[in-house]
Amino acid sequence: MHITILTFDQYNELDSLIALGILNRIKKPSWKVTIASPSEYVCSMNGVVIQSSSSLEDVNTADAVIIGSGMKTRDIAADKELMSRLKLDPSRQLIGAQCSGTLILSKLGLLDNIPACTDITTKPWVLEAGVDVLNQPFYAKNNIATAGGCLSSIYLATWVIARLEGIEAAKNAIDYVAPVGEKEDYVARAMRNIEPYL
Repeated sequence: MHITILTFDQYNELDSLIALGILNRIKKPSWKVTIASPSEYVCSMNGVVIQSSSSLEDVNTADAVIIGSGMKTRDIAADKELMSRLKLDPSRQLIGAQCSGTLILSKLGLLDNIPACTDITTKPWVLEAGVDVLNQPFYAKNNIATAGGCLSSIYLATWVIARLEGIEAAKNAIDYVAPVGEKEDYVARAMRNIEPYL
């Protein structure tokens, strides 16, 4: 099972790295979580440099893909050469996007007749792309999910785990990372947001 987090230069650390941490709570030899980007290294909006562990082409064959957000997403969405390399297919992949990552999904034509979640900054661009924007943190239809707000990366990761490994595995992953004394609250909130879409 290969899950990859599509991460571009000037990425938002909360999107890519929180999802990476939660998804890696599944400790199975067949479970692999990677960061995919068009270059070997990407620098975050706050100067955190990470090395990609998958290529952009690996995104097209992954079992699940999460598209994070960042400061350059509008430029990326307008880059025809780069966008043409993305061949995502919801008939065989789980596909999630967060905040400005939702703009990439819309430009790929994957949000036709599907409302979406995004952040406040990206909302006008997603509306301009012809997608209805919901005022909620998470929404999914079939194999496509979107989330709005930096910390909604928790919901995308939980949804991917629930879909691929089951609800108990998703609950256990959130329980592991949740603050001491608040574990039940965090698990309940995550499940309340994703269960209607499972």
